[in-house]
Amino acid sequence: MRTDVGEVRISVPRDRAGTFAPAVVPKHARRLTGFDDAVLSLYAKGMTTGDIVNHLADIYGSEVSKDLVSRLTDAFIEDMQQWQSRPLDACYPVLLLDAIVLKIRRTFTTMASMKIAA
Repeated sequence: MRTDVGEVRISVPRDRAGTFAPAVVPKHARRLTGFDDAVLSLYAKGMTTGDIVNHLADIYGSEVSKDLVSRLTDAFIEDMQQWQSRPLDACYPVLLLDAIVLKIRRTFTTMASMKIAA
């Protein structure tokens, strides 16, 4: 199984009745969601599919094909295009907050922050 920390070998007990239900890793899964998220993060940072394959081999010692990386990123691109083509609202409220820290001398010197909202 491929995970975000590399390849992990899983031993599943033999169950003739078919009653064993894994709790963490679903049946017939080859990789966990953390692996997909790591690949998409690298792609979002501008790495090519070949760079991602080489990076995973160097860091995790995991052999991953360019085809797998390409399939993961293609699904990401479709979601990104849907997000980019979503309808926008006419108005978005914005609240700007700022503060300044001043030394105020009373009976002793203290630091106080004055908050400004615009």
